[in-house]
Amino acid sequence: MDTVRLDPSDNVVTATRALEAGAGVEGITTTTLIPSGHKIAVTDIAAGAAIRKYAQIIGYAAMDIQAGDHVHTQNVEFRNTDADYEFSTDLRPVTPVAEEARDTFMGYRRANGAVGTRNYIAIVTSVNCSATAARQIAGHFTPERLADFPNVDGVVAFVHGTGCGMADSGDGFEALQRVMWGYARHPNHAAVLMVGLGCEMNQIDWLLEAYGLEQGPTFQVMNIQNVAGLRRTVEAGIAKIEAMLPIANEATRTPCPASELRVALQCGGSDAWSGITANPALGYACDLLAAQGGTGVLAETPEIYGAEHLLTRRAVDRATGDRLIGLIRWWEDYTARNKGSMDNNPSPGNKKGGLTTILEKSLGAAAKGGTSPLTGVYKYAEPVTARGFTFMDSPGYDPASVTGQIAGGCNLVCFTTGRGSAFGSKPAPTIKIATNSAMAKRMHEDMDVDAGTILTEGVSVEEKGREIYERFLRVASGEASKSEAQGLGDYEFVPWQIGAVM
Repeated sequence: MDTVRLDPSDNVVTATRALEAGAGVEGITTTTLIPSGHKIAVTDIAAGAAIRKYAQIIGYAAMDIQAGDHVHTQNVEFRNTDADYEFSTDLRPVTPVAEEARDTFMGYRRANGAVGTRNYIAIVTSVNCSATAARQIAGHFTPERLADFPNVDGVVAFVHGTGCGMADSGDGFEALQRVMWGYARHPNHAAVLMVGLGCEMNQIDWLLEAYGLEQGPTFQVMNIQNVAGLRRTVEAGIAKIEAMLPIANEATRTPCPASELRVALQCGGSDAWSGITANPALGYACDLLAAQGGTGVLAETPEIYGAEHLLTRRAVDRATGDRLIGLIRWWEDYTARNKGSMDNNPSPGNKKGGLTTILEKSLGAAAKGGTSPLTGVYKYAEPVTARGFTFMDSPGYDPASVTGQIAGGCNLVCFTTGRGSAFGSKPAPTIKIATNSAMAKRMHEDMDVDAGTILTEGVSVEEKGREIYERFLRVASGEASKSEAQGLGDYEFVPWQIGAVM
């Protein structure tokens, strides 16, 4: 099989291997070299005519294109979408698995009923000015010093580059506060220490008041200015963590239903196979999770642009669909006032992998959400309370997006990639899925699942989706993902900065 045609109405096909000029495919002859993963016109396409893939428009011909031509950035132009939105017209009800028959994993049941998949102690900073203190406190707790606390996965410093020089209200401030609150209350944390400077705009005291957080043996706060300097702050922080360790070590894994899993659905370094192999397989896994009563959280709003009309059709009601469209309109305005374009999103790596426009990328990315109804749409880092398939607003920048999903309560992350990625996250571990077998073999130390076998070995999307779902359960129960085994996750905490830096 030299090409893949995804729908009879498509006027392009995708090459499964590099094809020389003059190769015969789909009853036509290629006019030039076609790289693997790139598109070939299977009919003449007049300038200005729509180019279709997935039975959807992915762009328009910038010039006359002949059958057999390479269809890519040199002859395709992007236009803003102008969709006629439908609501709740493609609802496919989920058949729930009976409660007594639901799958289980070994998780940490917290006092408030939430369930974690890991057992960390977190140091959360309010401002960049306290980042060094937090890192030095965490750095004290080496594997040797934690050896007496086998149930504690580690002491992690979540530091960032903002927290001051910002307005004390509005989107940016509220998003940062939601991130801090989400990490402070995350079920993968057994205990939390918050460290600030003292004079920053993002005051810890305001967070405590706004979210009703109370200090206790497993939740402590401190400011460098009040403690009287960096050295004393580090010493005091170490003492506080030492007092938390025996309490955190008391936590043990117990059987918990799969309904307690909230999985962040992510992709990065996408290629043409993302929307054909890994993303649909992850979507099937998301549907299996929804049937168990669990939750999948799709994000990266710029990367569903041009596919949002497919999601509004799956919205459980008009209000949910309208919330999604509202996010799209905000992003259109946001990019316009910053003199950008929604089509700026496909990266050089995406394009080298065969993706031409954001519309093509989005149609593939949306497949991670499966076919279940869209039950909720959330702000960045807002607590996700709905079950089933949900959506969270975020940028397409992976670390910032995942930070929001984890803050919203995700206790696992599943990340598809075609070009390859070395991403990892804490406190929620990342499972990585390769879209093609060549990259899976090349980066075998980084990839947990090879979805390329859908193409190379004829494995069905459903079979691969079941494999991914079962990997959810194993990693949630404590099996280390490839990114965890390599120690990733300490530098991927990146709250989304919205608004002016002053």
